[in-house]
Amino acid sequence: MIQGLRTVIYHVSDLAKAKKWYSEVLGFEPYFDQPFYVGYEVGGFELGLIPDGNPGAGGCVAYWGVPDAGTALARLEGMGAAVREKIQDVGEGIRVAAVADPFGNTFGIIENPHFSLEKVR
Repeated sequence: MIQGLRTVIYHVSDLAKAKKWYSEVLGFEPYFDQPFYVGYEVGGFELGLIPDGNPGAGGCVAYWGVPDAGTALARLEGMGAAVREKIQDVGEGIRVAAVADPFGNTFGIIENPHFSLEKVR
């Protein structure tokens, strides 16, 4: 049985640079930091970085919750991310966008006023 998003793995070519960039994006350091894997706990989910040198724009896209898509997209652009998908209103107040991180991965953001971790618990 699927229980929900737990971990999203991004493949990076430079783990030190990726760790620095994602620590800045998230606003905190990883809870797990090894040469083979860096893991961040983000709101009950995990973002993992693997240094295999094979980033992929065509891989999975995880959408990370944000309170305001416009503010989040501007911040990511200011940090060197390139917009892949401009903000789109997909209905009922839900807005999504996606950027390319500096390592070639797609990083999605979602503003969803209907989602609450309280509902999941």
